[in-house]
Amino acid sequence: MACITVPVEESFKERMALFPWVNWSEVGREEMLKREIFERYIKTRKLSKEDEEFCEKIDWHPVDELPLKESFIRELEQAKSEPSGKSMTIDEFRKWCDEL
Repeated sequence: MACITVPVEESFKERMALFPWVNWSEVGREEMLKREIFERYIKTRKLSKEDEEFCEKIDWHPVDELPLKESFIRELEQAKSEPSGKSMTIDEFRKWCDEL
């Protein structure tokens, strides 16, 4: 297996030392693999079986990295400005509480 060295600022190295239980080599490998998978996904919009298994293992999907669509942002903004749900009367609230 090949070995690489990654230079980091001294302050970053000190912050990394605060987490001695973290396997930084594994973190680096996972991030590189995520980048590889992301690049393939951008080109093909598909994942291989191995890529799917890796993504499932780390609870990540390349689509998580894509920016939100403008249409979705507009829908969210509109939903924020509208009331979220129907108001209850006090009698409806009491009935709802009794059902619990």
